[in-house]
Amino acid sequence: MDILMLSDVYFPRVNGVSTSIRTFAQSLARMGHSVTLVAPDYGPDSGQEQHDSGEFEIIRLGSRVIFFDPEDRLIRAPELRRIQPQLARRHWDVIHIHTPFRAHGLGVRLAAQTGRPTVETYHTYFEEYIGHYLPWAPAPLLRMAARKLSRVLCHGVDHLIVPTAQMVEVLDRYGIRTPSTVLPTGIDLSEFARGDGARFRAEHGIAADRPTVVTVSRLAVEKNIAFLLQVAKRLLGEFPELMFVIAGEGPDAERLKRLAKENGLERNVRFFGNLDRRTSLLDAYRAGDAFVFASPTETQGLVLIEAMALGVPIVSTAVMGTATVLRGARSAVVSEDNVEAFAGHLATVLRSPQLRAQLSAAGPVDARAWSTEGLMEQVVALYQRLAQAKSLPRPVSADEAEIAG
Repeated sequence: MDILMLSDVYFPRVNGVSTSIRTFAQSLARMGHSVTLVAPDYGPDSGQEQHDSGEFEIIRLGSRVIFFDPEDRLIRAPELRRIQPQLARRHWDVIHIHTPFRAHGLGVRLAAQTGRPTVETYHTYFEEYIGHYLPWAPAPLLRMAARKLSRVLCHGVDHLIVPTAQMVEVLDRYGIRTPSTVLPTGIDLSEFARGDGARFRAEHGIAADRPTVVTVSRLAVEKNIAFLLQVAKRLLGEFPELMFVIAGEGPDAERLKRLAKENGLERNVRFFGNLDRRTSLLDAYRAGDAFVFASPTETQGLVLIEAMALGVPIVSTAVMGTATVLRGARSAVVSEDNVEAFAGHLATVLRSPQLRAQLSAAGPVDARAWSTEGLMEQVVALYQRLAQAKSLPRPVSADEAEIAG
């Protein structure tokens, strides 16, 4: 199949959406399909990622910084006008839209121009996110706007891919009636067969016997990392040498560093920024005696699956998409969303080498359920159904038949 993917975000911008898109595109290309991704140009850093992908085509469009979210980019309107005729002349079996901004508009226009089907992945729970980026606006108004925008956008495409059943329930509450399929983003398990925790500890001066917990996340308010700092503070009485490794970057980084200092955690918390997903990030995961996560707004929570695949014991809350990932998982301890309970569960894991070994051994087994192989076959089947439906003759109405006669 010839698949066009459109997105307002992609690497080098690191987040779950970028990871999901790359997983989809690489997996589909390895299955023999032709994939083209249209995404913003982030400047000099974009070229390396384009070179690294190799397996699928990437078209970068000129973009500008968004004033309230400088990590992201807004594709410039002249670039959209330039690229649309070029894309319209090419053959596509399906147009897959990944974000609800200018990429969405381009996809809808191309679909109208070419008659090709559109599928859109609902990656982000915008109702819960938008207030963090526009804090000066009234929260109820922002939530109402996010719900209305979601209805408009979702009703403009032929089909939705939703990562979890919990998000389907959210969209149902919004009144969205576009057909949807629950298809989580999987991971390529072969990419998570490596990683050397001892090397990471040695390189960064973390003693082999020092109790260490890790989180991997975009540093944004909605990820609830401030909660995890409170958990770390609560544990210092029993584990004074505790090390909390935080991998990731984001707009909340400076506030979190300030909170760590204010809570006397300078010796116990280290911020490592974005690490290379093929090398040092895998090492960082495996350096942990436990992986911790507490975001309440995830549509899925890919980092939990990555931790499972690497055999890192997990302590996490289970809310929204993370509840789906952790349901029945034998590699995780699920905690309530309060500091005392979470700290208690994490302390139990840190105290017990036997429990950690048990959770670690179960991780790769749990991760198999999220392998890309079976999930991508379902994606291709969906694409084929949509393409076939668009190829069928349109039923002729009684009025049209009378005019034709």
